[in-house]
Amino acid sequence: MMIYTGTKQGHSLSPVSVSSDTSNMSPTSSRLKYVSLGVLVLQTTSLVLTMRYSRTLQSEGLRYLASSAVVCAEVLKIVACLLLVFRDQSFSVRALNRVLKEEIINKPLLTLKLAIPSGIYTLQNNLLYVALSNLDAATYQVTYQLKILTTALFSVSMLGKRLGIYQWISLVILMTGIALVQQWPSEVAPIAQQKDLTASSQLMGLLAVLVACFSSGFAGVYFERILKESKQSVWVRNIQLGLFGLIFGLVGVFVYDGERVRENGLFQGYNNVTWTVVALQALGGLVIAAVIKFADNILKGFATSISIILSTLISYFLLEDFDPTSVFFMGAMLVIAATFLYGYESTPEVNPSKV
Repeated sequence: MMIYTGTKQGHSLSPVSVSSDTSNMSPTSSRLKYVSLGVLVLQTTSLVLTMRYSRTLQSEGLRYLASSAVVCAEVLKIVACLLLVFRDQSFSVRALNRVLKEEIINKPLLTLKLAIPSGIYTLQNNLLYVALSNLDAATYQVTYQLKILTTALFSVSMLGKRLGIYQWISLVILMTGIALVQQWPSEVAPIAQQKDLTASSQLMGLLAVLVACFSSGFAGVYFERILKESKQSVWVRNIQLGLFGLIFGLVGVFVYDGERVRENGLFQGYNNVTWTVVALQALGGLVIAAVIKFADNILKGFATSISIILSTLISYFLLEDFDPTSVFFMGAMLVIAATFLYGYESTPEVNPSKV
């Protein structure tokens, strides 16, 4: 689930440059900065690991439908954003109705523009379930950083942004690291793991991540462009995205899982873990939006790095679905280094000729 703040985060938009000068930072701001680090790590790691666990959990009965989980997350996101807009309007029902009417009903063309990124994001959300059903959390975490590359390329082509030399170097390092990570399976992998994680399922998981990365890059930059063209609250924009996402999600449910829904219901296989995944998807971005102003590029680099390390350790020791090799660690270190290097320079300049 995506909550869009106009910045690049987790599943997100474009790089932002926030001053990391802490010389004049108050003790309270300094504490908030590190609280933000903890929140970013917790949200990123918990969503991936919980989703992976929910898709591989061996339990009696039916497994929940990923398409229905996407729909539930959209509903929860819409409700949360409505409450935030309600708060911004001083808890006035009349003001809330006026804003929604002016921005959604009275601006049909702008609203329809958001159908494009919303449809792509709905596809992406479903693909992430496919990816984590076929890849361990650590491999997924590292490979999904490819979205940095796709977002950068779409930012250059669609927004006219210019990347610095360090950023281009970081993209090369990133691709090298991800290529190494894909070589991670070892000859001594447990027999049970070999059965569960076949070459075909790995390929399916990899393809799902790659398509998700490209869809994330394109839709994120497209949405950023819309945000720059309007002055409305980002929460209103997320309501619009959520409404289209709900429509596309319901279509997906009944096209791909319609027969199973008719037989066993929309909420078949749901348990506490499933609802936790839905909540993390829908509300995780809201938490990020609340703390992102305290997180500079270096802090976000730390969050990504710690999340990758935690995912690796938990996948190995607790989920027991991951047998790392030296090649994996080498690739992971390159991806972490690329994440830091990409945020080293300030925000790329915008080419005036393309604005």
